[in-house]
Amino acid sequence: MGMRRPPVEVHTPDVVFSLNHLPTWFGLAFSAGAVNAAAFLATQRFVSHVTGSVTTTGMRAASQLVAEALVVFLAFIVGAAVSVVPLEGRRQKGLPPRFHAPLMIEVMVLAAVALLGTLGLFGLFGATETAASVVVLVLLAFAMGLQNATAASTTKGLVRTTHLTGTATDLGVNVGTIFVANGEVRTGALKGAAFRAGKVLSFAVGAATMVPLSWWFGWFVFVVPAIIVALCAASSFEPFSPPSADDVTGPPRPARSS
Repeated sequence: MGMRRPPVEVHTPDVVFSLNHLPTWFGLAFSAGAVNAAAFLATQRFVSHVTGSVTTTGMRAASQLVAEALVVFLAFIVGAAVSVVPLEGRRQKGLPPRFHAPLMIEVMVLAAVALLGTLGLFGLFGATETAASVVVLVLLAFAMGLQNATAASTTKGLVRTTHLTGTATDLGVNVGTIFVANGEVRTGALKGAAFRAGKVLSFAVGAATMVPLSWWFGWFVFVVPAIIVALCAASSFEPFSPPSADDVTGPPRPARSS
């Protein structure tokens, strides 16, 4: 019999909804909203959701700007792919996944953007249509890909933090279920609705927070989401050893993702 490989899914459904970890998912959503808003304030472009990037690529298909939108889109995918190395990559070798590693890479990328921008390498905060702005967008999209893939991989796809389309859809399903169901089904829908509403609110608050902070700190504002992500990594992705068998057994994965 082969050696049992440690699982990548460290957060089962019961664990995801526990009070110990809810602040982490809300914190990551807050940081994604903050990065998305700060990216827009800095470059007039969003980075945390692929739908917008693909739409922009299509709209710019007839112009030379299509390359920029495509590169940002690919950067998100590369970030998600890189997250696999310390997670599934280590698991395939029979080693415990480093659950914290992708988020700490994200922290370093966000901190690098803050530092290099403050040093003037990206030009004036808020300037648009510059070569440096493309570099910024690529770095931030890469960071968002890391975060979203890590949240999804370690929760069996239950949690995604960098965009809200799926979250809003599931929230609507939860609300509808509340009105037509009862018993455990209704209780589960109430829990799901509260969880998803909290993510939406956290994302919005993160975005709103960046507006005044960007006026005061410019590029250095990216330190804020970096700190939040670091705290989330320390809170819910420690210890770095794999969870016990009891931790990784739970209800079957629902059809929808958040």
